Amino acid sequence: MITVDHLTKRYGSFTALDDVSFEARAGRVTGFLGPNGAGKTTAMRVVAGLTPASAGRATVLGRPYATLPNPGRHVGLLLDASAQHAGRTGREVLTLGAILTGVDRRRVDDLLDLVGLTEKEAGRRVRNYSLGMRQRLGIAHALLGDPEVLVLDEPANGLDPAGIRWMRGLLRGFAERGGTVLLSSHLLGEIERVADDIIVIGHGRIVASGTTGELLSGSGTVVRSGDDTALAAALTARSVAVTPTATGGLLVEAEPAEVGRWALAAGVALLELRSGDERGLEEMFLDLTAASAREEVAA
Repeated sequence: MITVDHLTKRYGSFTALDDVSFEARAGRVTGFLGPNGAGKTTAMRVVAGLTPASAGRATVLGRPYATLPNPGRHVGLLLDASAQHAGRTGREVLTLGAILTGVDRRRVDDLLDLVGLTEKEAGRRVRNYSLGMRQRLGIAHALLGDPEVLVLDEPANGLDPAGIRWMRGLLRGFAERGGTVLLSSHLLGEIERVADDIIVIGHGRIVASGTTGELLSGSGTVVRSGDDTALAAALTARSVAVTPTATGGLLVEAEPAEVGRWALAAGVALLELRSGDERGLEEMFLDLTAASAREEVAA
């Protein structure tokens, strides 16, 4: 389990994390989402003992990461796939990690096979690896100590569709065996498929958290029309709660049939009308983070 308790991190006058609290539980994959600069990586670095907190604390398996005995045997980290020694071969990177953590070197071959790096690729210098190969090597390194917890920041970067599907199965299997996974990714569709729980952060604060089902269940009606301004005015006149969505259209606190009748009475042509519980993760994410996301940012 990972526990983040009232965590704050300041850099001078800038507050990167502002009283952040959440849990990533054993046996579950927790998706950690937010726009670029929202504080995801800072929070993960505090969890991993790489960045000191200004206030609050983060613990892994009930203890600060730095106090874990031989932490690589308990926590697998992938925070930057490019932070690997470019002059070593993939096999050398894993072999050195095995030596440092006291792992049987025979595990290196098992992990190379698990992540799909061939013997020829394992003998290649990391500087000659593609981004996807570096990610596979980084995942192998994170799994080297047979940890109970995985903390992965954008692990799918550079992976092709087959690689992403493989990683999804890997993470689900890890959680089903009782492991804890904290996963950051800008591939919202993958998070929706693999995550049991979701935490959304914006401007250094948690803006939503819960199970994937809870956050995506939604309510009311999503509607788009030829004139959303006129439709919103007509609905508001009936004392109906209306919220513009970040992806366009309106979220209306009423049933679809009622919204359709009121739109007809107002003479507004509808382009889309559906239940709010059909909203996907991308739509939910954009609505929650609209105030903190730049237009070009996906996660």
